[in-house]
Amino acid sequence: MQLIHMTWLEVEARLSAGASIMLPLGSTEQHGPIGLIGTDTICAHEIALAAAGLCDGMVAPPIGYTPAPFNTSFPGTISVSADLFHSLLREVCEGLLAQGFQGVFIVNGHGANLEPARAVADSLPRGAIHIQSWWDPAPVASMRAEMFGDWEGMHATPSEVAITQTLLGARQHPDADTPPKALTAEYIKAHSGDKHGPPDQHRAEFPDGRVGSHSALASPEKGRLLLDTAAEALAEDFSEFAKRRAATLG
Repeated sequence: MQLIHMTWLEVEARLSAGASIMLPLGSTEQHGPIGLIGTDTICAHEIALAAAGLCDGMVAPPIGYTPAPFNTSFPGTISVSADLFHSLLREVCEGLLAQGFQGVFIVNGHGANLEPARAVADSLPRGAIHIQSWWDPAPVASMRAEMFGDWEGMHATPSEVAITQTLLGARQHPDADTPPKALTAEYIKAHSGDKHGPPDQHRAEFPDGRVGSHSALASPEKGRLLLDTAAEALAEDFSEFAKRRAATLG
């Protein structure tokens, strides 16, 4: 259930019974020659909605304006500072907790969100905020590795592109058919969490926007499997989180 599709009376009834809420985090940035600008937000939001449908959860509106400075040399990318994102996320989480939600379960879809989100979680009551990137649960990680191997890469990944293809159809571009530059293990380790270089340098190094990710390997069929698997895993994790919060506060 989407929070914005509920009345205040419906929300009040859920809060009276004890409720936590999911909060999707995404980005607004380029995702290679066939990936959508809103890929991260679309994936986080739709997986959260599917998970909520499995566990009778509620989903807050997604936050899609987040830090992506390394991609601002590509048209369509809108990046905000980490400080602004931190302040916005903190106020949203504080507002949800003040309204009476027992906990906020963040469904993350963008690597650069993690560091500010963890800082927000550390600044609020212990255990009130849980951060879960949709790709992290073991069944999802195994499926991504089986489907794409090392070509999953770091950005404009075939797994996230596949999910958007399931939802919105596939885009085509000849540039996507050629595999991108493969990444070394050292590069992946050094740049995890979207720690990439200045915008012009980043575009020069990765001219089509893909960072080691062969997005042409995506398909709507693979996207459906990934979406369903991620939703099932997050529904289970959210249910456990909500039970913990209820026990802590009850």
